[in-house]
Amino acid sequence: MKYARQTQEALDRLDGALAQLRGLIKRNDQKAALDFMERGPLKERFEELQSIITVSSTGTLGARGTGNIGTL
Repeated sequence: MKYARQTQEALDRLDGALAQLRGLIKRNDQKAALDFMERGPLKERFEELQSIITVSSTGTLGARGTGNIGTL
């Protein structure tokens, strides 16, 4: 449940950053748009989402924080 909420929040922030980028492009502010993508909020939002996904796939812990030990 926590993973789903964190992922959705990160996706919402990424969506907001994409909307900001669209505004920069629409105003024909190419330099600001490139900076926004390469060093700014869009890059940060993508990295945040990527980090959440990476962390979730590295551990095989069960619901109580114990290792996934299979059938006892």
